[in-house]
Amino acid sequence: MNILCCDDDPIVKEALRVYMKEEGYATTFASDGEEALLAFRSTNPDFIVLDIMMPKKNGLEVCKEIRKESDVPILLLTAKGEEIDRILGFELGADDYIVKPFSAREVIARIKAIQRRLSESREKKTVQKITYKNLEVNQQNYTIRVNQEAIPATPKEVEILFLLMSHPSQVFTRDQILNLVWGYSYYGDTRSVDTHIKRIRAKLPPHLHDAIQTIYGVGYKFEEI
Repeated sequence: MNILCCDDDPIVKEALRVYMKEEGYATTFASDGEEALLAFRSTNPDFIVLDIMMPKKNGLEVCKEIRKESDVPILLLTAKGEEIDRILGFELGADDYIVKPFSAREVIARIKAIQRRLSESREKKTVQKITYKNLEVNQQNYTIRVNQEAIPATPKEVEILFLLMSHPSQVFTRDQILNLVWGYSYYGDTRSVDTHIKRIRAKLPPHLHDAIQTIYGVGYKFEEI
């Protein structure tokens, strides 16, 4: 597996280099946001470890640019640990985050967990496309279409909408959505689900806004209206 590691801290980079080598990963390193984007486009990595606080372009800006071109798994590194950063990272399509300080072993464990989840998800996807009225969600190419026209959406937005539409009238708690879409619990981050739902609704035409219903104090469901 080819991994792109983007961090301007030489100590972090050296620790990751040692453990990545032990795991047999081919690793490319970048020290700022602009270098990270160049490395992404030139190496086509299988996985990206991306520090939020980097010079020239920060990690959130880099994540946003990458998501315009690829759904490669992205693990964010942040020294802040502030909820707003985590939610914004998920909005932009990040798969997970780790708050500094952390051990390189933890990074490796998160990489393996994300890869395992993605592999299991691909194996379970027997139905790739689901439609309701003029709305189509396709998990094979990660697109959402309304009246055959594609609307911009992050991979997580596609997965959440596909999950809800695949089980009409079934209520999913925020924790269940986190577990089923992200793969495991994000303790204290259930607000990221609310953020994603809000963004999904905003992208759908008005006549479909009420199809995604909020069950107050519980979670969300897709109701055929």
